[in-house]
Amino acid sequence: MPEEKKVTEKAEEENASKTPVEETTSQTKHSIELHGEKINYTVTTGTIVLKEEDVEEGEKQKASIFYIAYIKDDGDINRPVTFSFNGGPGSSSVWMHLGLLGPKRVKMDDEGLPIGPPYQLVDNEFSLFDESDLVFVDPVSTGYSRPVPKEKPEQFHNVKKDIETVGEFIRVWTTRNKRWTSPKFIIGESYGTTRAGGLAGYLHQKHGMYLNGIMFISSILNFITARFNEGNDLPFILFLPSYTASAWYHGKLPEDLQSDLKLALKEAREFALNEYTLALMKGNNLPGEERERIIRQLTRLTGLSQKYIEGTNLRINIHRFCKELLREEGETIGRLDSRYKGFDRDTVGEVHELDPSYAAILGPYTATMYDYLRRDLNYETDLPYEILKSLYQSWKYDNYQNQYVNTAEDLRVGFQLHPGLKAIVCNGYFDLATPFLATEYTFNHIPLPEELQKNIKMAYYEAGHMMYLHKPSLGKLSEDLHEFIRDAI
Repeated sequence: MPEEKKVTEKAEEENASKTPVEETTSQTKHSIELHGEKINYTVTTGTIVLKEEDVEEGEKQKASIFYIAYIKDDGDINRPVTFSFNGGPGSSSVWMHLGLLGPKRVKMDDEGLPIGPPYQLVDNEFSLFDESDLVFVDPVSTGYSRPVPKEKPEQFHNVKKDIETVGEFIRVWTTRNKRWTSPKFIIGESYGTTRAGGLAGYLHQKHGMYLNGIMFISSILNFITARFNEGNDLPFILFLPSYTASAWYHGKLPEDLQSDLKLALKEAREFALNEYTLALMKGNNLPGEERERIIRQLTRLTGLSQKYIEGTNLRINIHRFCKELLREEGETIGRLDSRYKGFDRDTVGEVHELDPSYAAILGPYTATMYDYLRRDLNYETDLPYEILKSLYQSWKYDNYQNQYVNTAEDLRVGFQLHPGLKAIVCNGYFDLATPFLATEYTFNHIPLPEELQKNIKMAYYEAGHMMYLHKPSLGKLSEDLHEFIRDAI
């Protein structure tokens, strides 16, 4: 290539990178009837370009954040506003948007299995919109959110920068829409609860933006509770009651436990926090007779064979459990929701090949989101909407070198700055990704005064990680969140 042409192309590329990224907006009008009241509302679908101050260049564009905002048409600035995001890391906001909170939801059967194709959206009678305006946020590299040209996406793929970026979006959106005095809530699911815990400290401390409440759906704030690393026995203890729930659902427990889920969970919780904990702490010094007793009890509570548990050295890994529980039937169970069943290429593998509970929802939520954005919300782009981008392996934990991620400490700072903060923590019994006992452990170890501990409410559902897939649990969860918002204002 001639040198002159190379120089010209390089100059054009540099000029293109300096061209400001334009924000996009589409506004549409809608209405829905919730609890006998007709609500007229406006949906704003678009992007906000986040900027950073630069000494040499002034304001420098960094990322274009995609969002969908539902605002009631009465213009009441005292109406609450809730910011919602999912987890991953790498997940868009689609799951709680079209499964729990928004005015539309994906039509599934009552147990959470897909109907179709063709897949459908229906009016969501369980929506939180009658209590709060809703803003769904897609973090960088998810949904339609992207870094601006010349900015590397990897800079946003770490715990600290993710919290700062979502926090900055919340600040900018709140400022532009004149909602600083509105009651404010955030709701996160899965890794979104990690982000929510961090935001409690960040928003309160950095921007003086005090939240009325945080809704944690399927929580993981302290990663020590879920990392099956050599030398860390905690997850084996904290996952046990969720193994019991899963075995109960699939009819693998003894008759006396099979007759009552709550009774089975009570026994599993007590055993996990007492005898089992003490046994694992003894390591190789565990006496043979006591070891045999522990194996028998683990067999009773998990539905796995004594030989298998002996082979695990009394320590059952979550991924192995999903493969082992129904191995004889040639089936696997879901990690996000152990009620779901699937199959692998063969039955002799150590772990399952895919999560059947994720496979069941990926198609319906993807198809309806694409259709909804263009058909109902009039938002047109040919970019791929990144439903769940695989960022887990490349996600950086720079600020947590040689330690486990723990944004429960940021949440504590949030309470310290604003003692009026309230939290609801929602748990699914059949969730093998963020088990309920691990969540209890995390929140029970946040050093708060006794009076502030009362600001945290625990709730439980007979479903999995996305408990709203199960229609009876969706109804109960909706009631709990409605009550929480009313109480937190």
